[in-house]
Amino acid sequence: MKAIRYLEIEGRSFGYFALLGILGLIVAAGGLAALYMEHNGHHVTGMTNQIVWGMPHVFAVFLIVAASGALNVASISSVFSKKAYKPLAPLSAFLSLCLLLGGLTVLVLDLGQPDRLVVAMTIYNFKSIFAWNMILYNGFFAIVAVYIWFMMEKRMNKYSRYAGFAAFFWRLILTTGTGSIFGFLVARQAYDAAIMAPMFIIMSFAYGLAIFILVMMAAYSWSERELGDATVRRMKNLLGVFIAAVLYFVVAFHLTNLYATEHHGVEAFILSDGGVYTQLFWFGTMLVGGFLPLFLLYFPATAKSRSMISAACVMVILGGLATIYIIIIGGQAYPLEMFPGKIVESSFFDGGINAYTPTLAETMLGIGGFALSLIMVALVVKILRVLPDNMSDANIDPHHKAAE
Repeated sequence: MKAIRYLEIEGRSFGYFALLGILGLIVAAGGLAALYMEHNGHHVTGMTNQIVWGMPHVFAVFLIVAASGALNVASISSVFSKKAYKPLAPLSAFLSLCLLLGGLTVLVLDLGQPDRLVVAMTIYNFKSIFAWNMILYNGFFAIVAVYIWFMMEKRMNKYSRYAGFAAFFWRLILTTGTGSIFGFLVARQAYDAAIMAPMFIIMSFAYGLAIFILVMMAAYSWSERELGDATVRRMKNLLGVFIAAVLYFVVAFHLTNLYATEHHGVEAFILSDGGVYTQLFWFGTMLVGGFLPLFLLYFPATAKSRSMISAACVMVILGGLATIYIIIIGGQAYPLEMFPGKIVESSFFDGGINAYTPTLAETMLGIGGFALSLIMVALVVKILRVLPDNMSDANIDPHHKAAE
């Protein structure tokens, strides 16, 4: 591998400022949506006493999970000593921080009263997985920031691998904590499963890498820098492995639930009788988020097309949002089993499917968090030297043809 030179992009073109303008408008719309909900109360949303986590939580959890996965490239270069991934490690680390900040912004603004964050930061109930996650999020910011410093400061380069190891293990713990939010909720039939933690880890690998590939290809295309086919092929093949692993865990999760009689009701709800949740599962999670991108990534006629690879990445993101929606919203829509084996009837929705329709304000807040993450990435590549100026095959791997 030849010497890598990192250069910031010029960021003076009309397209760059148009991108910032569009993303800025979306962020502003998300801020206005948050202000509207905070001023009027959550009764203007689709959330109720039964559905207390709505569309903002879908976007927030997705971004937090993807943030861990966006660190894939940096982790592979440091922990597994894969030199081909090393040039893109700084971009990978910065993208992970931007995604996490975007997700947490949505989460804070969905609290109803954002000042409640002070309570979460100062009062800890260590029996609560939410308290653990506050520590994990702050730790992730600190460890990845140190990791970036060690990578970008020449005199600290010799310590970057150790920081990479710390970041790798911390991200696994963080995503385990996020998955455990649902895995520890024994009262919900759709949750209460130990497999939730590893399933969230592998989902983070797929979602984060899909976003990274899109950001990488867009950055090199729009800045007119060379990005070799070997790098793109390496990334898309890895993404395919992660997509297949997500499908495996989803199938294993539902097969395990089908084996247990107590979960037959919720499984029937998700897989066959749940209306929009059933449609999202089969069309969103399985087809759009799983089989279609796998086909595009490995079918010979589309596997080498960057537009098809980009389409596959978009599908993975959309399928991921559908999966998180099913987990969060669908899990709350199914009624609580207050007294197993008994019929419970009252005027307070007992035994009934809880209705939820996301409103425009909720959706805009979530999309605004996504836009906030992307606008920060756009500013990072302009202000800081995190993007290699040449990622051609000859520059990264002069013997790549012989290796093939």
